[in-house]
Amino acid sequence: MHPREQTIFALSSGRPPSAIAIVRVSGPQARAALATLAGKVPEPRMASRVLLRDAGRQPIDDAVVLWFPGPASATGEDIAEFHVHGGRAVLAALFAALSGFENVRAAEPGEFTRRAFENGKLDLTEAEALDDLIHADTDRQRRQALRQLKGLLGERATDWRARIIEASALIEAGIDFSDEGDIPAELIAPALARIKSLRDEIEEVLAAQGRSERLREGLVVAISGPPNVGKSTLINQLARREVAIVSPHAGTTRDVIEVQLDLDGYPVTVIDTAGIRETADPVEQEGVRRARRRAAEADLVLWMIDAEHEERGPAGDAPVWVVRNKIDLDAVSGVSLRRPAGAAGGTGFEISAGRGDGVAELIAALVAFARDYFGSGEDSLIGRERQRKLLLQTVHSLQCSIAVMGSGEELAAEELRAVAHSLGRLLGRVDVEDVLDVIFREFCVGK
Repeated sequence: MHPREQTIFALSSGRPPSAIAIVRVSGPQARAALATLAGKVPEPRMASRVLLRDAGRQPIDDAVVLWFPGPASATGEDIAEFHVHGGRAVLAALFAALSGFENVRAAEPGEFTRRAFENGKLDLTEAEALDDLIHADTDRQRRQALRQLKGLLGERATDWRARIIEASALIEAGIDFSDEGDIPAELIAPALARIKSLRDEIEEVLAAQGRSERLREGLVVAISGPPNVGKSTLINQLARREVAIVSPHAGTTRDVIEVQLDLDGYPVTVIDTAGIRETADPVEQEGVRRARRRAAEADLVLWMIDAEHEERGPAGDAPVWVVRNKIDLDAVSGVSLRRPAGAAGGTGFEISAGRGDGVAELIAALVAFARDYFGSGEDSLIGRERQRKLLLQTVHSLQCSIAVMGSGEELAAEELRAVAHSLGRLLGRVDVEDVLDVIFREFCVGK
């Protein structure tokens, strides 16, 4: 039997032990399993309290069961749910009983959602949004995933694809009737108008989204600079806990330390790197090499200096903010305070990482940077890089179809077929087998 024709089961709630655990069963044997274990099949979508018994009629648990006959279910198949007490022994007994049925097996990661996709219950953009919602760590990630789960991008893409097919039909008709005087011109003109309108609409969506798909991974901020300027102290301040060793001796930080932060709902990964300096210590040399590499890969670099270290920040594509630390010590020693100049047109800050002076202003600036970097996100449609690339391909093919329209309608029709194909891949309707396994294996078991 093909794996898709088998019945699957999995724990769909949190890991045990827990007060209540939900075990979901989906597939053609779901009804038989429910009838055998519960002794009856309740009314659809009506909870019923029963005593579950295994094949030997031994009691498993006092439980609540529900029945969702397909296709009116989450997966489009027959689904049974067992709400049992969340102890490990109870779940082990229930899993053993379910495994005893023919063609019933434990589900693989994401298999429930994949069956929902294959049965037309959701398109690929909605499946991706569901995965993003499960893994959301911040409120903004949750809100973006929830908007996309409503099918906003899928609905727009479906509409775009229908309009492209209509424009293609006009062009194809123009080709078929090319020998009948002015009929082709009457067909090509409205087709061209639709193509241009669609191109402008998708370009507007791409331009308005900022880097919304990066909200999944978050912003990467690297704290870099010479040794002993307070980089570890600053990351402890940002994390509000001691995550890095603070020492007056240079070279204490040898490896890269990462901290995940939630700054006003924006996910931010802050990296504490080894002090940048020339050294004969091979271990510290490796730390410096890693520090330079991570700073080059970051979205923003905080280059820290103090009164004794005024080196300029690194050159690279990422913006560099110069952060002058230890202003409390400067004031005591009589060093004149001055606003540090930002590197390469960046921004400058004065702080005392030890006392916390200026840290709130720095955090506020980071939040503003994240807001500009990701875009507002309040109406974001794009949630993944895959989606952005396919929309960019769509715009490119639309532009090509416009460019070749005067040279031959056959070439324009071919470009429009490429547009329909790209939008079909976006929705998961054509030629997506190469990405399905990658997407669904990221899901947890039971989803």
